[in-house]
Amino acid sequence: MYKIGLIINPMAGIGGAVGLKGSDGDDIVAEAKKRGAVPQAGHRTFHCLQTLKSVKEQLHFICCPDAMGEEVLSKLGYSFSVLPMTPCCSEFTSKFTSKAGSKVGSNSEGVSEKEWSAVDTEGAVKLMVDQEVDLILFAGGDGTARNIFNALDELGDTHEQLVLGIPTGVKIHSGVYGVTPEAAGEIVRDLVTGEIVSLIEAEVRDIDENAFRQGQVKTQFYGELSVPAAASCLQQVKNSGQKVESIELLDIATYVIEMMQKDILYIIGPGSTTKSITDELTLEGTLLGVDVVLNEKLIAKDVVESELFNLIKGRVVRLIVTAIGGQGHIFGRGNQQLSPRVLKSIERKNIWVVATKSKLQGLEKRPLIVDSGDPVLDKEFSGFIPVITGYEEKAIYQVGLKNQ
Repeated sequence: MYKIGLIINPMAGIGGAVGLKGSDGDDIVAEAKKRGAVPQAGHRTFHCLQTLKSVKEQLHFICCPDAMGEEVLSKLGYSFSVLPMTPCCSEFTSKFTSKAGSKVGSNSEGVSEKEWSAVDTEGAVKLMVDQEVDLILFAGGDGTARNIFNALDELGDTHEQLVLGIPTGVKIHSGVYGVTPEAAGEIVRDLVTGEIVSLIEAEVRDIDENAFRQGQVKTQFYGELSVPAAASCLQQVKNSGQKVESIELLDIATYVIEMMQKDILYIIGPGSTTKSITDELTLEGTLLGVDVVLNEKLIAKDVVESELFNLIKGRVVRLIVTAIGGQGHIFGRGNQQLSPRVLKSIERKNIWVVATKSKLQGLEKRPLIVDSGDPVLDKEFSGFIPVITGYEEKAIYQVGLKNQ
């Protein structure tokens, strides 16, 4: 029996769709809820665990209560034991409640009233190490990865305990995550079925969210964790500092602007490549947000998902996005405002991907990745698409995991 510790940060990524550029801190979570944000971490974990159904009988999970793990495992009918935790508790006992896929007892009641924190995540890690789990599988973003690292560092187990992240955060610079929830599941499945899986020391990095909201990308290295790796499934450390030639950006911006047509809405996604377009139009666009342009004028700046969805109803729309340097994500990293329902409202031919040649070369032949949160939609993007790389220049590039 393969024993997996499961930890879900329920609030990871909650700030993405409402334009908050992150989810760290109680004030940000509160603001996200005020803006009508809906938690997605459990949903994305569900998709990860679905890929393990073929090896279900070989698995037993040690999980956190309620939305931190128990709920998802109950829905999928996995065998699991629940850690004896209450929100923000400082002491933990060693007794477990064994379950086989059904939610029972008072522990499952009042889930929405419970607020789990980083303290709980770190406490859960220590309990799981004590239970000698084979793998700690956690869902979150860079802040959650830091919590995992902090707990293991305190125990002196950062190089001994195997961990793997399910990407559910807004900003993910760390290399400890699968490129998508499904990819993380595939790595776990390979481990369970005895496939040869490489073991690497992957970086844990986090970003200064306050600086991020001011348009500055400042990452800090915190340490390394032992992670099972598959070349097409494990995320690369984000390359946010790679220099690109200004002439390449100018060529891309000039070409895109020449193609813009009257009375069509243009959604400009985050990134320095896309911002070169609003810069060339002399518009005050946002580096890390989503802007909307009509007839070369900025009509909406740093929009949230609901605002964007309402703006595009009944309109001819074109969406311009770029790939994240070093990782290749075009949807699902830093642009959660471009939700599945937004993407479904735009004709595929009207989604333009722009990237410099150096950015594509930096991917080292890895595909562009779509991680929208809707696996069916993600698969629809698989294949080859044109990428605008310069003035009247395009390259054909693969979208989707190599093993799809």
